[in-house]
Amino acid sequence: MGQNKEIKNRRIQHWQIVAIVLAVYDAIAVNLAYFLALWLRYDCSIESINNDYCLTPFIQFIPFYALFCLIVFNKCGLYRSMWRFASFMELERIVIATGITFVIQVVGIEISLFLPHIKYNRMPFSYYLAGVMFQFFFIVTARFSYRFVLLFKGARKQYTEELTPILLIGAGSAGRAIIREVNRIGQTRERIVSIIDDDKNTWGRSIDGVHIIGGRDEILSAVKKYKCAKIYIAIPSASSDEKRDILNICKETDCELKLLRDVYKMVDENNISVADLESVSIEDLLGREPIRVDMTEIYEFISGKVIMVTGGGGSIGSELCRQIAKHGPKQLIIFDVYENNAYAIEQEIRRIHPDLNMKVLIGSVRDSRRLDQIFDEYKPEIVYHAAAHKHVPLMEESPVEAIKNNAIGTYKTAYAAMTHGCSRFVLISTDKAVNPTNIMGASKRLCEMVIQTFDAMVKAGKTDLLPKIYTHDDSASPEDRKGVKEGVTPHTEYVAVRFGNVLGSNGSVVPLFKEQIAEGGPVTVTHPDIIRYFMTIPEAVSLVLQAGTYAKGGEIFVLDMGSPVKIDTLARNLIRLSGLKPDEDIKIVYTGLRPGEKMYEEKLMAEEGMGTTPNHLIHIGNPLEFDREKFIDQLEELMDAAYAGSHDIREKVAAVVKTYHPE
Repeated sequence: MGQNKEIKNRRIQHWQIVAIVLAVYDAIAVNLAYFLALWLRYDCSIESINNDYCLTPFIQFIPFYALFCLIVFNKCGLYRSMWRFASFMELERIVIATGITFVIQVVGIEISLFLPHIKYNRMPFSYYLAGVMFQFFFIVTARFSYRFVLLFKGARKQYTEELTPILLIGAGSAGRAIIREVNRIGQTRERIVSIIDDDKNTWGRSIDGVHIIGGRDEILSAVKKYKCAKIYIAIPSASSDEKRDILNICKETDCELKLLRDVYKMVDENNISVADLESVSIEDLLGREPIRVDMTEIYEFISGKVIMVTGGGGSIGSELCRQIAKHGPKQLIIFDVYENNAYAIEQEIRRIHPDLNMKVLIGSVRDSRRLDQIFDEYKPEIVYHAAAHKHVPLMEESPVEAIKNNAIGTYKTAYAAMTHGCSRFVLISTDKAVNPTNIMGASKRLCEMVIQTFDAMVKAGKTDLLPKIYTHDDSASPEDRKGVKEGVTPHTEYVAVRFGNVLGSNGSVVPLFKEQIAEGGPVTVTHPDIIRYFMTIPEAVSLVLQAGTYAKGGEIFVLDMGSPVKIDTLARNLIRLSGLKPDEDIKIVYTGLRPGEKMYEEKLMAEEGMGTTPNHLIHIGNPLEFDREKFIDQLEELMDAAYAGSHDIREKVAAVVKTYHPE
């Protein structure tokens, strides 16, 4: 076996055969190069060369020059390189080898002319100049031709069966930049095969050889004609409505969709690359311009203040904490009853803002003594109240918990803010508070009535009419029964911010649909005609922060969320964005409306009217009038009923919230 291994090792390797072939080629090529130089010098006539006595010394020097060249080329590593990967380093070695052999050629020929008894004419200067150029060309061509052939074959392969055909939408500068990157030979396994643009002036023309075939009406036919697997949308300057319309056409295809977002309007579009394209999300199909807020106002409002966020570990509360942390608060207090969420947002913010003065406190908004302790110790100046139970079906099963946590918890937090000198209290509300049909929506309407009552009482100087409500009457200490803290003049401004469903939040249908799609379906929709308003978490939070700057007290701020979206359409779009077909790959099952669920949501009650703000996407609902002193008594009765586990809690709530019609 050892003998067989030795024989195998002695066997000539493939690269050694290549080296021998190259050496034979080089021996011929280097002499052929100088012969061509001499031949061209004498008008391609061998007889003229003989007459000038130059051919004989050339022929005599041929074997010596070939030997010298092979030695030099070997020393320079020209027989050991892997020429399929030839690069600048190999080219540099050829240049060095050519230079050395050129010197040998000149010295050798010139010496031979001065040997005794030899009388030949000197070689012309053009012989050396043309000869070295021919030699360099022959040596380079032999070695780099293999790499060029491989590149050419790879390019041909890329331009044929292995290419992924792509339809590009947008013939602007961003589109041109993407075409040049994608269609560059050898760079990708993709190719832009046609372009769509709504500008009629571009139709029939081309960019880098790619034809612009028409407007958005041609998308479906272009995908079918060119068998496109992907669609790249490169129109960063288009409005959200335009993008939505285009996406609604594109999602009818089976193509993978990539979108260049409008953030790239802010940069040089010539520097845009394929890496800047992002997958289309459900937010892109909502057809509403993202809300823009004046961050300068928010910074001035928050900077240097002690900010408290209740429910700071939830989806809205945690985003509030993220954005507040960016605006230089004196201190950020995160208050939540669920320690896991609170811990998660604490770790995230500490990584990003290690110098931020932040406190994470565990407790419940139902616990008035815990609230007093926190407000007394940290003295928050602005409170964003996001703590709430919000899952409609769960609250329908446990209605008293909705009242205890939402309505009573809001009252206790608002009371602590007032009695400890807080300047601004912002309630996170919901469109489900408008004409509610479920206990969760009704409890949030109670929250709005609470903050409107507090605001009115503070402005009227009647804070003494606001009792400190608690359930521990018998054990209450004198400290528990204290109202406004000594030396504090109540001046808190109370406002509410009302918005619709938040994409990606806990309880949103979008994460549920994505889970169902990942599991292979079915996707469950309660009713084919049910509609909802949607917004993103950052939008919701920016509205809340903006409301804090606009507030004068008593307002209900509302975001213009555009047109409502059918949940059935939302589910189908999510399935298509996953590369699947609704009702074929993923079934959609209609389960019927859940208890307390409405077919549609409203942003404002008709009688509230609409006011304006400097931000045209943020509106103000004027406070509804109701007997606030009577409301305080009713709220205490609701608290007693809730803590007693009353079975008729819905009826008691309906007596207070006149717009609540439980089903």
